[in-house]
Amino acid sequence: MTLREWTAKITPPDAAAMEEARRRQAQLAKPPGSLGRLEDLSVQLAGITGRVHNKIEKKHLLVFAADNGVVDEGVSSAPRSVTLSQTINLTRGKTGAATLCKHFGCAITVCDVGVAADIREKAVLCRKIAYGTQNICTGPAMTREQTLQAILTGAEIARTVDADVIGVGEMGIGNTTTSSAVLAVLLGADVEAVTGRGGGITEESFRKKKAVIRTAIEVNRPDRDDVVGVLSKVGGFDLAAMCGAFLGAAAARRPTVIDGLISAAAALCAVRLCPNVRGYLVPSHASFEIGCRLAMEAMDLRPLFDLGMRLGEGSGCPLAFQVLDAACAVINDMATFDEAGINDDYLDEIRRG
Repeated sequence: MTLREWTAKITPPDAAAMEEARRRQAQLAKPPGSLGRLEDLSVQLAGITGRVHNKIEKKHLLVFAADNGVVDEGVSSAPRSVTLSQTINLTRGKTGAATLCKHFGCAITVCDVGVAADIREKAVLCRKIAYGTQNICTGPAMTREQTLQAILTGAEIARTVDADVIGVGEMGIGNTTTSSAVLAVLLGADVEAVTGRGGGITEESFRKKKAVIRTAIEVNRPDRDDVVGVLSKVGGFDLAAMCGAFLGAAAARRPTVIDGLISAAAALCAVRLCPNVRGYLVPSHASFEIGCRLAMEAMDLRPLFDLGMRLGEGSGCPLAFQVLDAACAVINDMATFDEAGINDDYLDEIRRG
């Protein structure tokens, strides 16, 4: 399918199912709204699936791995080789996100869309488009055709994975730089407002990182109204594939969890391509990276929790899966006032506001 065909498949959440879920929540033996975001999530899930009662049994994290040519500018404390090493380690349950997936019983798929090396591990899904992107300081990261290929790759993987919920993560040294560049363009924001320290860099390197992003935007002059063009010029294969994953999951009517900065930037790209995607998004944590907050605000989303996390990889997704599981338990298994033998007339005044 083309990108246009993918976006045409994404419809808004089911309003009737959401209203039915709200009515069910109002009947449960508790003060109105007393379970907060768990109630909101159960209503959102109803809109996504068209069913009031849902189960989150099959949980799946998709991790898209790629190298970024901008690391040549010294914007990262980690060498390029870490992308390859951690891509493999993700499949062995040895990284932060993989450990959390293993602990909670979540499946994980690691997809190489642009690692700058050959990967012979069979556990890594090979969809390599090129051996890393070009340096965004000297020109576009990718061709437009490569960008579309990455988006469509992510969309197809997310559509076909067997899961009740999907999380979208990444592995790619230098991708906080590309994500900040994409956000600066899409939000019309100053580079200072969207750029953090990523995996941890010195003050001098931090100044250089921001200067590099400014240079990349000046050199490439991306059009903020052309999302594919923005990704092509200052993004990366990982970001583009993640954007596609959000599109594909929405087209398949699956709730999809956002991780941190990079995942949020990709989600924003998907929402800009198709606003209906927003109804399928579930934010996980409030990333330590400052650009993530602006991306969330732009999508009118609020993180579920704040643990000071900034690892990436999709590490916030397995935790959010458990919150979604809890939301399902509440609406599925709590007793109603009638079932509990409680006269709820005492709540009438509260319900009237």
